[in-house]
Amino acid sequence: MSDGNAVLPWLVIRQDTNGNRYRVGRYATRTEAQEVADRLEGQGQEQLYVVERTAASRQSG
Repeated sequence: MSDGNAVLPWLVIRQDTNGNRYRVGRYATRTEAQEVADRLEGQGQEQLYVVERTAASRQSG
């Protein structure tokens, strides 16, 4: 399977102090995404990192 066909339904989103949201990355599992979010939050910056499932993956299963 090539990376182009990989299913990556979990997003890590960075939200800054002004409420702007940016996608940091896509991941295959919630656990993997949460580990990335936790590591980024541990860097002591004032951004919030959240894990979300993509809307397309919710519709397909």
